[in-house]
Amino acid sequence: MALLQPHGIQGLLKDGHKHFSGLDEAVLKNIDACKQLSTITRTSLGPNGMNKMVINHLDKLFVTNDAATIVNELEVQHPAAKILVLAGKAQQEEIGDGANLTISLLGNSSKMQRNLLGQASTQVKSLVGTPKPSIRSVQTIELLDELVEKGSETMDVRNKDQAVIRMKASVASKQFGQEDILCPLIAEACIQVCPKNPANFNVDNVRVAKLLGGGLHNCTIIRGMLLKNDAVGSIKKVEKAKIAVFAGGVDTSATETKGTVLIQSAEQLENYAKTEEAKVEELIKAVAESGAKVIVSGGAVGEMALHFCERYKLMVLKISSKFELRRFCRTTGSVAMLKLSKPNPDDLGYADSVSVEEVGGILVTIVKNEEGGNSISTLVLRASTDSILDDLERAVDDGVNTYKHDLDSRIVPGAAATEIELARRLKEFSFKETGLDQYAITKFAESFEMVPKTLAENAGLNSMEIISSLYAEHAAGNSKVGINLEEGACKDASVLNVWDLYVTKFFALKYAADAACTVLRVDQIIMAKPAGGPRREQQPAGMDED
Repeated sequence: MALLQPHGIQGLLKDGHKHFSGLDEAVLKNIDACKQLSTITRTSLGPNGMNKMVINHLDKLFVTNDAATIVNELEVQHPAAKILVLAGKAQQEEIGDGANLTISLLGNSSKMQRNLLGQASTQVKSLVGTPKPSIRSVQTIELLDELVEKGSETMDVRNKDQAVIRMKASVASKQFGQEDILCPLIAEACIQVCPKNPANFNVDNVRVAKLLGGGLHNCTIIRGMLLKNDAVGSIKKVEKAKIAVFAGGVDTSATETKGTVLIQSAEQLENYAKTEEAKVEELIKAVAESGAKVIVSGGAVGEMALHFCERYKLMVLKISSKFELRRFCRTTGSVAMLKLSKPNPDDLGYADSVSVEEVGGILVTIVKNEEGGNSISTLVLRASTDSILDDLERAVDDGVNTYKHDLDSRIVPGAAATEIELARRLKEFSFKETGLDQYAITKFAESFEMVPKTLAENAGLNSMEIISSLYAEHAAGNSKVGINLEEGACKDASVLNVWDLYVTKFFALKYAADAACTVLRVDQIIMAKPAGGPRREQQPAGMDED
């Protein structure tokens, strides 16, 4: 039987496996896949970037130009393209912004690498075996350090104007034209919850509440929390209230073991009911005597318990989400108790006011804590549709993450000024090299032209003219000149007041170079036979497979 086995890799792996190798089958196809994915996100880069309409497998609609959301919902299958997705996710988790820059730069550098591979196919093994984008990225980072704006190393994180300047470009890339309204709101919300040591700033402490109706001019900041539900009882407003939080709910507690009660007469039944009622009243009275004016339940609120809460003038709130309950405890300084019992004074929280208000036809509960110290602030966003609200939330998320990284407050010129300067200096550096290295560095430099080219194309400008003008300005020593998209001309980024964070560029370059190296080092793709099991039946047209 062994003699009948096929030779080579066919006899090594199970039937049904797939194997691709060589320049055409593996390397170039991987690069093409990366290029196709970056083409999708590239048109969404910058303030004039186009939105993508993505419908995921659950039929949920996303209308956004946020690259991280787009690649997450696309469910990419190609193994090489997945590396791009992972690089974009890493950028989003590390910085919270710049995922599009990472993916577009990576795809474009792969395209440049393809040109390189095509030109030097005889030396492909030596080139792909030791890909050099990582070496060139080290040189580029050294050049990036030289472009840092002098004096930007120190920043007062509680200075609203400085915070707005740093997050303006990030927010404008998502909501162009609205950044002057959004940035001051985001900066104020961040400053409100910034601890004494800014290194301990937690992005989760800036919450977003999305309410349909109204417009961006109706957006407000609440120093506290907003709960999207009404109070359970009839008491709708309490001032300067102590708060008791019960994670297990406000109801009669069931026994841990099953038991049987034998009742032989109507009198015994009546006494049994009265005993239960007296016990609940005793517990609610104990809570009221502790000084609490508000009870917050993490579970069900019983009718009998609610009756006694009304009698003792206690406001009752219900928070089903355990995450919201934890944030509520952080906001008010409460300690969540497991069962209904008399709280200790140390377990009680405090809020300046707890009130039910109507916003856009929706009853919401607003918990303010301005005087008693606070660690949560909520940005109330208003817009006409859910899609717009979701996109506004992503812009807020980018702004908050930018504020978090203001500890490393170094900034570089925005509006593509940094990218074109890096491209120019790398090309100058390439003249010192010879042979294939010179060609490789030149192509790596050209990949940075993707940013000004894309920004110009998305704004409807002539990209070739813009890039030529930028090179001319930078060659004359004006290293801060970028693109003024509104006027369609080149202008100093410091005059436009457009700045990017150094750490965003640093990590985008680092992740793009590392992912490019990973893709270029692959020379074979070997796919095992898929796992067995019954085949899926073909679904009728118009029905989801899931």
